Amino acid sequence: MSLNIRSQEVNQLADKLAMMAGVSKTEAVRLALAAEIARREESVPLVERIKPIQDYIASFPRTGLKADKAFFDDLNGEP
Repeated sequence: MSLNIRSQEVNQLADKLAMMAGVSKTEAVRLALAAEIARREESVPLVERIKPIQDYIASFPRTGLKADKAFFDDLNGEP
């Protein structure tokens, strides 16, 4: 599927970015789209971004062990 940009302003912006980045107009559009997607993904609140990780960790059964100083000392072979 192709993208046909009819807006003169958008074409000028693509040309400018292509010139600044030293790439083709197609690559400039790809860069701009990728940057905007990344910016929007980063704007998702942290609590929403880490929810899948929290759910994954919560799916493991509890061991009943406490991760206190004694636990880490034993883990590191310290008395």
